[in-house]
Amino acid sequence: MESELSFIFCSIFFSFTLLFSLFSLMIFLLRLKFGCGCEICRAFLTSSWSKEFDNICDWYTHLLGKSPTGTIHIHVLGNTITANPANVEHILKTRFDNYPKGKPFSVILGDLLGKGIFNVDGDSWKFQRKMASLELGSVSIRLYAFELVKVEIRARLIPLLSSFSRNSDVLDLQDVFRRFSFDNICKFSFGIDPGCLNLSLPISKLAVAFDVASKLSAERALTVSPIVWKAKKLLNLGSEKQLKEAIKMVDQLAEGMINHRRKMGFADKNDLLSRFMGTIDDDKYVRDIVISFLLAGRDTIASGLTSFFWLLSQHPEVESAIRDELDRVMGPSQELESFESMRELHYLHAALHESMRLFPPVQFDSKFAENDDVLPDGTFVKSGTRVTYHPYAMGRMERVWGSDSLEFKPDRWLQNGRFVPENPFKYPVFQAGLRVCLGKEMALVEMKCVAVALLRGFNIRVVDPARAPRFVPGLTATIKGGLPVMVEEN
Repeated sequence: MESELSFIFCSIFFSFTLLFSLFSLMIFLLRLKFGCGCEICRAFLTSSWSKEFDNICDWYTHLLGKSPTGTIHIHVLGNTITANPANVEHILKTRFDNYPKGKPFSVILGDLLGKGIFNVDGDSWKFQRKMASLELGSVSIRLYAFELVKVEIRARLIPLLSSFSRNSDVLDLQDVFRRFSFDNICKFSFGIDPGCLNLSLPISKLAVAFDVASKLSAERALTVSPIVWKAKKLLNLGSEKQLKEAIKMVDQLAEGMINHRRKMGFADKNDLLSRFMGTIDDDKYVRDIVISFLLAGRDTIASGLTSFFWLLSQHPEVESAIRDELDRVMGPSQELESFESMRELHYLHAALHESMRLFPPVQFDSKFAENDDVLPDGTFVKSGTRVTYHPYAMGRMERVWGSDSLEFKPDRWLQNGRFVPENPFKYPVFQAGLRVCLGKEMALVEMKCVAVALLRGFNIRVVDPARAPRFVPGLTATIKGGLPVMVEEN
């Protein structure tokens, strides 16, 4: 009897899975046949673009470069994509109220981010923005973050690299940076230390769950139709089942930390969780806010550092120039002792900006038009359209950056040896306008601290420098296969 029931259940489950797969295929074929017959949409639906380009962001760059206005439309996605700085200013500043994150985006990331700052609009966004601005803008919180970074570098990052240097082992630098930034953002956000960068390179349950949740949430946006992932969620199948389990793990750990903090007290703590708990009584809301900062501060830092060191492997003259500046500003053996001392490293500052021009940690960002509109380049935007600006493509546009747009040239950011920032709508790596990144300065300081420590203490050589980065789908740019390097201690 039991075996018969098991057989019946398996048969039903298999049949349903088969029907669901056929349903997904039907949606794909209907879109292919009736959705749009243009070359761009067919290339997107059939993935034929991958025959010529390693990354979809490179294909978009190609299409945007060919467009006279720097704007294209992917009809089957209902997505207008632009690399035109005038359009970016229009979206992020001039008509900011007409281009919120929008419900479609909020639904995609809602299970992970809830009502956190990166997933809401209107009054909720304004409240969190104001609160975060007050906290992140304070001198005390910046000094606290700076000390956390210095301790992680001295106690863990340098000993780990020294160990690999002595053993002549290959090290995945991307994984190291992800561990480093996760330790830091957990200490800064939650006041806990997951110890991901200990010499044994332990596996953190929170880090793994967070990775899975981020990856699968991002993949929702790549499905042929939202109906597909919503149906899988309803039936608790496949990737949606994995996502649910990962988010459950994140929620349990976050809930445990919040409950512990409420019992032990938080008035004398400096981490964001404690600071926000002093203002907000709703624990679920606190969880959503802090998880959003966890997402923003972990993967973006790691992505930016990984691309930076890959580019240095291609340009030893830039690495040499940075070392010369460090010797000149800091002396042969001095350490950076203060937040302010970073301001004198103009060439390093320029090199990091130039690296993120070519490889922004967040390659694109989308909004949804509330009302019909016309962009400055004449593109008509219908209400409900997804509108995407593309920092990755913008950094490679000749019409935006000149004939040397594809070259890695930190000097383009310098005037008389001093760093001069660009128009943020030409360089929206940290967003721009009212949603400009509040953690920008702290992120740059963290990246500089790591760059200084590694360039002064080690010679880092990429194992396969000829291999161009290929990215995996996700909310931030992550290199497929990591960044294997060899490390030599100076």
